[in-house]
Amino acid sequence: MDELPEGLSLPSAETYSPRPSASVMLSKVSVSGHEILMGHRISELPAFPDLWSFPGGGVSRVDRKAADSHPEWLSERGRDRLAAFTLLREMVEEVGIAPNGEGGFIEVEQDVRDKVCSDKSAWMEEVVSGGISIEAFDCQVITERTTPPQSPVRFQNLFFHVSLGVSGAEPSFPPGRSEFDEFRWWTPHDLISAWEGNEIHLPPPIVTIMRDLIEKMEDGSDLPSACDSLAEDPPSGPHRFEYGPGVECVLIPTATLPPATHTNCFVLGERGGQRIVVDPAIRDQGGFEELKAKVEEIREDGSEILCTVFTHRHQDHLGDLDLISQIYQAPVWASEETLRALPGVSVSRTLSGGDLVSVEGPSGDSEWEVLETPGHCPGQICLVGDPGIVSADNCTMVGTILVPSSDGDMGAYISGLERLRDLRPHTLFAGHGPLIPNPERMLTEYIEHRKARHSKVLEAVESGCVSLSEIAITAYSDTPGANAALAEDQALSHLNELVRTGAVRKSGEGFHV
Repeated sequence: MDELPEGLSLPSAETYSPRPSASVMLSKVSVSGHEILMGHRISELPAFPDLWSFPGGGVSRVDRKAADSHPEWLSERGRDRLAAFTLLREMVEEVGIAPNGEGGFIEVEQDVRDKVCSDKSAWMEEVVSGGISIEAFDCQVITERTTPPQSPVRFQNLFFHVSLGVSGAEPSFPPGRSEFDEFRWWTPHDLISAWEGNEIHLPPPIVTIMRDLIEKMEDGSDLPSACDSLAEDPPSGPHRFEYGPGVECVLIPTATLPPATHTNCFVLGERGGQRIVVDPAIRDQGGFEELKAKVEEIREDGSEILCTVFTHRHQDHLGDLDLISQIYQAPVWASEETLRALPGVSVSRTLSGGDLVSVEGPSGDSEWEVLETPGHCPGQICLVGDPGIVSADNCTMVGTILVPSSDGDMGAYISGLERLRDLRPHTLFAGHGPLIPNPERMLTEYIEHRKARHSKVLEAVESGCVSLSEIAITAYSDTPGANAALAEDQALSHLNELVRTGAVRKSGEGFHV
C-alpha cells in the first residue's frame, strides 16, 4: 500500500461470497444453421457495462418461494431446479419469451409482462393462473462459472442453453428501463470473430463458452449437438480469463488498497507464440501457485515467455523475483525508476515513452507502445496495443486511485488521463478490477472528478482556509465519510500542483492565494 500516507494503514478488503444466478443462451434455427441471442448492456450500468451478454440474473426470494411452495414444478431438474426458476422468470422480464406449454415458445403478452416486470412475485401468480406456462420446458446446463473476486458484483452462475427451435419468438425490451439497449442474433463463429477484431466486448466466460462450442462443432456437429456434448459434463472451475484478444488475466492476491483484493497480472501474446508477463506481483504461496499454473498452461500452448514487464514500483505490482525465478526465467523490462526498485536484476531493458515492444505470434507480430503516465507513481508506464491499453494504476472500476503527496504528481496524473482518453482505446486493462470496456466514459469521469476537486481545494484557500486540515475539511465537505488522513493527503497533492502553477503560495505550513 505504497500510496498511503506514512503511518496510515487500512484493513484488508473483504472478499464477498458469490450470489447464485442463472444465464440463458437462447438459440434458434436460422438460414445460417443456428444462432444465439446476445444483448448489449447499456453504458450506464455500474457492473459489466457495454458488454454483449446473455439474459439472466441472480436467484431472488421470489424464485426460492416458487420452488418451495410448488415442489411439483420442474421436479425433474434436480440440483439446478432453483436456477431454472430464475431462468424462466428472467426470460419473461428481460426478453419477453416463455414456454408455450407444448415444447415450443411464445412472446409473452404485454399485460402479463408488465405485471412481472413491476413485481417479480407476479411470475408465480401467472404460472398458477395459466398466464405463463412452464409445461414441457427443456433446458440444459452447459457450464458453471464463478465471478472472480476483483469484480464489484460476484455470482455463482449456471449457464443454460434453451433452444427456441423454429418457434419464431423474438426478444423485445421490457417496459421501463432495461439492462440492454440492443438484441442481436449471432453464430458462435461470427461472435468470436467480432471480438477478435476488437469490434465488441464480451465477458471472459462467454469467450470461453464460444470457444468450447466452436471446438465441439469442428467435426461438423451443429450447435444443439455441441450443447448436448457440453451438458454431459459441464465445464466448471478455473478457466482462461481472456480480457481481450491476446490479453489474458491472472489474479494475484496482494496487499493492495481496498476494496481491491488482487492485482491483475496480464499475459500478452497469442497462444503458441511469444508471451509477455506484466506485473506478476507474487509475494506469497497463493500468488506463487496462481502464476505457476498459468506458466504451465503457457508452456503447454507451445509458447515462450519473452520478458517480464513491471508497470511501476509499488509493492502490489512488483513481484518477488526469487519466487518468480522458481517458475520461469526471463529478462525484466521496466522504466528506469522501476528498475532502481529491483536491485539485483541482471538482465533488463529500460523502457521509455515511445518504445515499441514486439511480440511474435502464429498469425504475425503484435506491437505494444510504451506510454509514460507518472502521475500516480514516478516511472509508471502503460502499454498501448490494438486490443486496448494495459493502463496500470490510472483508473479502476473498483474503488479509487490515489495520487500520493509524497511522490505523486497531480498535474501529471490528470494530464496522463487526458492522454489516455485522447487515444480512444477500445478497452482499458486496469491494474485492479474488471476490464474497462467504456474507456472514454470512465476516463472523462475521472478527469472531471479530479478537476472538480482541484477547484474545491483552490476555493478553500481562496475562502481563507490556511492549514492543510482546514483546506481538506472544506474541499471534501461533500464526502463526509472520507478517511481524514487520505483526504488531507489528496488535498496536499492538489495543493502541490497549485503551488507549482503559481495559483497558490506556501508560507511555512500554511497556504495562501
